[in-house]
This record gives sequence, structure tokens and C-alpha cells, in this order.
Amino acid sequence: QVQLVESGGGLVQAGGSLRRSCAASGRTFSTYAMGWFRQAPGKEREFVAAIRRSDGSTYYADSVKGRFTISRDNAKNTVNLQMNSLQPEDTAVYYCAATNTMIVTEKRSYAYWGQGTQVTVSS
Repeated sequence: QVQLVESGGGLVQAGGSLRRSCAASGRTFSTYAMGWFRQAPGKEREFVAAIRRSDGSTYYADSVKGRFTISRDNAKNTVNLQMNSLQPEDTAVYYCAATNTMIVTEKRSYAYWGQGTQVTVSS
């Protein structure tokens, strides 16, 4: 089992920045990648970004590419999401997740999820 605890998030004005962090515990050595997803009201949960544990390769949704940066610290078992140039359409509940598979951009691949935290961007 892998436990994920998130921190960060909150309320910011359009154009501002926020940083999300996720601390993993338990059988973290078994995870292939860590990812971030988000879910806006009335919408499906969607992929935001992911990072492979082995070599740090990163993956981003087109909607956040160039604005968001995912990073990890394997020694501390943490993954971070730096969100810049935030826009109202980025408003959602953001979830940290961990997967043991190579399919890192699809939510069905992720077996472990954090509790989710609201990010609100005001216009």
C-alpha cells in the first residue's frame, strides 16, 4: 500500500502562482510514476502532469504545458507541482496519485490517490 498526503493549494488571482506538494509513504519503492490530476465541478477527472520515479521523465497535459512544472525528490518521497500563470479555468480539486504501471497519463492506471485539495483561481 502507498499513502499520499497533499499540501498546498488555496485561492489565487489570475496570473498568480501556487505550489502543491504530495508526500508518499508505505511501499513507495513499488511506484513507477507519480501524477497530478484535477477535477472541476461537473467534469471528469483529467490528467495534469506525471513524473517517472526512475529517470524523472515528465509528461504534461497540453492545457498546462509551459505553465506547470512537476518535480520529485525520491529521497524524501515527495512530488511537487509548481503552477504558474494560473487562470480561472485551472480551478479544480487537484489530486496526487501513484501508479505501478507505465501508462502514466490515464487515471485508470493509478491505484493510489491523495485526498484532493481545492485550487481556486479568481478572475
